[in-house]
Amino acid sequence: MALDVGNVRIGIALSDLMGIIANPLETYTRKGDIEKDVGYIVSLAKSREVTLIISGLPLDLKGREREQAEKTREFIDALEAACEIPVEYLDERFTTLSAERVLIEGNVRREDRKKVIDKVAATIILQNYLDRKR
Repeated sequence: MALDVGNVRIGIALSDLMGIIANPLETYTRKGDIEKDVGYIVSLAKSREVTLIISGLPLDLKGREREQAEKTREFIDALEAACEIPVEYLDERFTTLSAERVLIEGNVRREDRKKVIDKVAATIILQNYLDRKR
């Protein structure tokens, strides 16, 4: 499972059983309560029998962590404390931009792109991870 953790939404993607192809699952809208948000992700991961979570880590252009990376780490720390599924980070620079391009090329209307861009970004994060493993 891959997560694209944002302040408002979390994009979620899953791989196929063989760990070859990443697929978008959903865009979860955060509730403003980290315990509820973490609880939802844990429940989803357990119901899907997830054995590893990949979290995008937003770095700046020079590869440094800034405020959003700290917020992501805070969420992932809470997630790790709530479940026994290991989490790995993956540099997510340009994934949202790539997701935007994919959606534009797919002729997805602007107002519809906002609804799916986070899960598409999570899919790109997961596919990058899967490709690196091979």
